[in-house]
Amino acid sequence: MECSKDQNLISCNCTYEPCSKKGICCECIRYHLRLRELPACLFPDSVERTYDRSFERFAKLVNEGQI
Repeated sequence: MECSKDQNLISCNCTYEPCSKKGICCECIRYHLRLRELPACLFPDSVERTYDRSFERFAKLVNEGQI
């Protein structure tokens, strides 16, 4: 499968500016899973900016109906 970086960047809401994985979803997912996190694109912008991308934070948002 070929990466569509330019297309992926359209929906990437990651605010971490020096990130070398922006738009390269497979690398982003692999990186965050090693840290027990999920990528920015799975969080609302207001939560993404906190950089708390933990599984626990995601589950809390789901339980609260925010996702």
